[in-house]
Amino acid sequence: MNLHSPTPNLRDAVIQAVPSLDGPWHKLEGGRVNLLWRANDMVIKQYQHGGASPLFPNDPQAEANALTYLAPFDAAPKLVALGSGWLVYHYCHGAAWQFGPEYPAHTLARLHQIPVPQGIFRAAPSGSAQLLAQAKAIAALCAARLPPAPLDPDLAPGPVCLIHGDAVPGNFILDQGRTTLIDWQCPAIGDPAEDIATFLSPAMQWLYRGAPLTAQETKSFRDATPAKNLARYDRLAMIYHWRMAAHCLWKAEHDAPDYAQALQLELAALQSLAE
Repeated sequence: MNLHSPTPNLRDAVIQAVPSLDGPWHKLEGGRVNLLWRANDMVIKQYQHGGASPLFPNDPQAEANALTYLAPFDAAPKLVALGSGWLVYHYCHGAAWQFGPEYPAHTLARLHQIPVPQGIFRAAPSGSAQLLAQAKAIAALCAARLPPAPLDPDLAPGPVCLIHGDAVPGNFILDQGRTTLIDWQCPAIGDPAEDIATFLSPAMQWLYRGAPLTAQETKSFRDATPAKNLARYDRLAMIYHWRMAAHCLWKAEHDAPDYAQALQLELAALQSLAE
């Protein structure tokens, strides 16, 4: 299969739903899991079988639900159509975030203040016991072994909000000072610290941006993050790093060799916190 060209079945299904897309489709780069094309200022996203991991789901219906729910808040792209394993949404002009950590921090803070919907999204693990159990379950799926898991700081499940669930640098599109979150295949109701942890992860920064955040960039992000959310993240940071290390190890063992370097960055961050 030529990954730069959609299959005839996909084109036919999409065009039947959105006739204006009966023209050239241009492959979009950036996604690490799913396939993306742009046509007539819209994005066609085709979900790949096996694209989910134990940490990050890959659910087209969840993304459609998120885009629909968030439409009144102007917090995500506008959904156009949904089909079997694909969806269409309006293209977001701009570029993937690279600089200015205050932009993602403000975007996440706004997202976490949106009213929590009922019965639409999965519940993400919250509190140290649930997070540690999830992390250990991921590590148990791996052939290699990680350093011992951190101790449980005994932090109870906290206030919940709508979280993006995959707040990596590449999912923040910056255009003239305005930031939009894309790739909503992992939304959940959970702890805002979850999104903070994903963005601050050195593994995710390296994979999507080419380098971990500098000390100054980390400070800028933290300074722009609500104090109560940051305090929960700090209590849980060692678990989040260990869990991300488990995710990277799992990915490296499932034909994603660049995650081996990402794993080392996450382990280094964990060691720094332990010192």
